[in-house]
Amino acid sequence: MLFNTPQFAVFFVIVYILYLVLSHKLQNRMLLVASYVFYGAWDWRFLSILIISTLMDYVCSLKIYGSDNPRVRKIFLVISLSGSLTILGFFKYFNFFVESFEALLLHCGLHVTAPLLHVILPVGISFYTFQSMSYVLDVYRKQAVPTKNLLDFALYVSFFPQLVAGPIERARHLLPQILLPRNLSLDMFYEGCYLIFWGLFEKMFIADNLAKIVEPVFSGRNGYNGSEVLLALYAFAFQIFCDFDGYSNMARGLARLLGVDIIFNFKLPYFATNPREFWHRWHISLSTWLRDYLYIPLGGSRRGEAVTCMNLAITMFIGGLWHGAGWIFVFWGMYQGLLLILHRLAVPVLEKMPPPRHALAEKAWFGVRVILFFQVTCLGWLIFRAKSMTQVWQMLRSIFFNFHITPEAVSIFQNIAYFTFFLLFIQVLQGIKDDILIVMKWPKYAKAVFVLIIVGLFIHNMFYGKYTWLDSGEQFIYFQF
Repeated sequence: MLFNTPQFAVFFVIVYILYLVLSHKLQNRMLLVASYVFYGAWDWRFLSILIISTLMDYVCSLKIYGSDNPRVRKIFLVISLSGSLTILGFFKYFNFFVESFEALLLHCGLHVTAPLLHVILPVGISFYTFQSMSYVLDVYRKQAVPTKNLLDFALYVSFFPQLVAGPIERARHLLPQILLPRNLSLDMFYEGCYLIFWGLFEKMFIADNLAKIVEPVFSGRNGYNGSEVLLALYAFAFQIFCDFDGYSNMARGLARLLGVDIIFNFKLPYFATNPREFWHRWHISLSTWLRDYLYIPLGGSRRGEAVTCMNLAITMFIGGLWHGAGWIFVFWGMYQGLLLILHRLAVPVLEKMPPPRHALAEKAWFGVRVILFFQVTCLGWLIFRAKSMTQVWQMLRSIFFNFHITPEAVSIFQNIAYFTFFLLFIQVLQGIKDDILIVMKWPKYAKAVFVLIIVGLFIHNMFYGKYTWLDSGEQFIYFQF
């Protein structure tokens, strides 16, 4: 089930009505059943993997917590991590590694046909695997106390609002909210409704319509024109943001209706002025996971500049591979790692630059840096979206050597502006106030105008737009990860 479908709406209404009349314990049991129904709706066979992963980490965490013997604790940690990574590696990376090994042997003059498996990738496996792994690691580090209640732990792993595309929650934040009674309030209800409404707008009006601009250009059916490629790249930047941020907002909104708080996954990422700041704003739950469970254990920035740069490269290499079983994602991760390394090396020089003397000049300089780094970000999105590095090269060449303003490019620009202008307006206001929920603090008449504008955009596009949202139920991009 997808959040943006009538089927899910019916499902959630039933769940919510039951939730309101049940006691805390029965709420948890009902939510666990609902989460399994929600996940099993894609393919009931996926449930077995989720349940196996849950049971393994539940047992291992209790064994780790219950022992003072460092060797025993480490054995069960290794069992848990190796089991989780084996499951993830088999379903997500088996064919990728086999094909890569086969290509390497062929390059060495050995022709070997390796067996490939027709394995269906379980939806959301990277998200719930990382969430469950963080739980075991926190218990091992004595930063969390494991729950003895298997069903409550299972709900932590499978909580349906954030099960298939995050945010990746930590046990010390989400689990206490599962174990303790939850208090509902009107403020939570209104915030949840706002987040769901805004998330649906981001997904169905912006992301799904921009996808119809992006796909024809990236398909390359009519060749590549530089102006169209550049605009399609900008369109994809907003498509992937609104697709993922839309899901995250809906997940947070659904959780708020249930009295649960889950973290914001995005904080105005295109307002970043450097790669370090970008990763503090984009996919926050993953970037902090990689920082806490990979970058810092590798040594972080404690072992000199060279080792720090290597740690950044390894972390982003893994981050790229997490996104998908393909070399294009590896290259994207390497690109992000290179940006972080270059920025780190440039920081001493940048800190010596004199700051602007006047407030207006400071704002202008901030705007310039935002625009310039957005171009750097979009280059990364080109790598992320392309099917191969050959396509990346072809599209880059068209931007620099085949750039012509065509009628189609003008039409693309107009449609991008139409679908993103209200988003940009709201984000500018959020940035000025440094408050993602600024709309919730507006007076009632301003909120009414906000709702009417969004409803009006939907209606106008439905009847007069070139791109429509009638084909609702488009899958979210990050479901494939």
